[in-house]
Amino acid sequence: MLAVVKSVALYGLQGYLVRVEVDVGGGLPAFEIVGLPDAAVREARDRVRAALKNAGFTFPLGRITVNLAPADIRKEGPGYDLALAAGILAATGQVPAQAAARFVYFGELSLDGTVRGVCGVLPAVAAAVDYGENEVVVAAANAHEAALVAGATVYPVENLQELAQFLAGERELPQPCRVDLAAGEPRKATLDFSEVRGQLYAKRALEVAAAGGHNVLMIGTPGTGKTMLARRLPTILPAMTFAEALEVTKIHSLAGLLPPGEPLLRERPFRAPHHTASPAALVGGGRYPRPGEVSLAHHGVLFLDEFPEFSKEALEALRQPLEDGIVTVSRAAAAVSFPARIMLVAAANPCPCGYQGDQEKECTCSPAQLQRYRSRLSGPLLDRIDICITVPRVRFEELAGEPAGESSAAVRQRVEGARAVQRERFRGTPVTCNAAMTGAQVRRFCGPTREAQRMLQAAFRQMALSARAYDRVLKVARTIADLEGAEAIGTAHIAEALQYREREGAAF
Repeated sequence: MLAVVKSVALYGLQGYLVRVEVDVGGGLPAFEIVGLPDAAVREARDRVRAALKNAGFTFPLGRITVNLAPADIRKEGPGYDLALAAGILAATGQVPAQAAARFVYFGELSLDGTVRGVCGVLPAVAAAVDYGENEVVVAAANAHEAALVAGATVYPVENLQELAQFLAGERELPQPCRVDLAAGEPRKATLDFSEVRGQLYAKRALEVAAAGGHNVLMIGTPGTGKTMLARRLPTILPAMTFAEALEVTKIHSLAGLLPPGEPLLRERPFRAPHHTASPAALVGGGRYPRPGEVSLAHHGVLFLDEFPEFSKEALEALRQPLEDGIVTVSRAAAAVSFPARIMLVAAANPCPCGYQGDQEKECTCSPAQLQRYRSRLSGPLLDRIDICITVPRVRFEELAGEPAGESSAAVRQRVEGARAVQRERFRGTPVTCNAAMTGAQVRRFCGPTREAQRMLQAAFRQMALSARAYDRVLKVARTIADLEGAEAIGTAHIAEALQYREREGAAF
């Protein structure tokens, strides 16, 4: 007998509806799965056989052939276990075949028949809804995550007995509540900007970066507080919208990084990979492409400490996501795109020993060492960084005195005000902050006054700015004006933006 149920194949964040065709016929006992299954899918034969037997169902002794259609798309992972079990139960008449065919199934089976949660449920359910399949059966552990998709009717099951009773009409399954972004207690921040002593210039630069979503490079000797500042940057960023939170949650769901009991990520991600990370780890890749650190930091902060110590290939791979906000991983079978709209925050020492230009310690690096160190960061990569600042040594009086800096809450209030202006400015477009403006939007929204234009013209020649750098100066100036509530970009805004591009005396 033939039975057909449905599941979803994921390739990156893109999902494809899969027809799971199960045929149970006569002949010698055999269990074959065709349709480009990977090792995890082929291993499902043993899991499904043991789960059905241990759950009290009859496993057919004849020949079982399963086709995962379309057959030209690679199927991977344990998420097809539940669909295979439902198809066999329907093909053997242990559950009504017509009822089983209504649903899309996504879940892994334990050997005792328990249904376990899997990675990628959120993008899989979203893909099913896009194909017009609104009724999905998932593991109870994934129920709240699946319920985030608008239009989906989610049926959570704990084990195969519950599934069989539900398909037979003998049991009703509870509908999970959709998680609200504002629901639950907000996580208490353990870090605060007020803890940073001194560094007023660096704090101002990070406030501008947070207000406009700009990339930042901090250069300074060891122990000046670069890492401390970077780790407190998320505390002044505005809260995510529901759409942003859903995008971030999809990526972390696919990567299997959702915290237990937290189906929706409410806080902006902060990723800080080690400088030994490979290009694939940083931007994504693998035989079956998976999101890298750049995509895991989508709508959040990617902090690269010891910036020049990353491999040349890894750093150059950052060019596309910094410019386009997307990463495209190409393989022989297909190309996969992951979103990567990030704030890059990089920290670097001015030289290999770390003390070039320091007033207290003498630099021991040779000119050749300095040249090699500086050449690790290419001009095109540095051109994509909007704000470059020097973080000086903190004086004793600033360390020993009482902390007098503003709290993160006070700075965040100004940042949220500037972001509100930007949301209104870009209403109806995919752009959400000044850093993501297109060239046409820069010309429309970043027109300086006549005096500011003359200042910018002089700086363009003196600093040898590229066309990209020119646009980025205007974007930063627009953010500074937004923080002040100014409509036009004046000379003070241009002067401060140019100050963040000035690299004289710096290592890069």
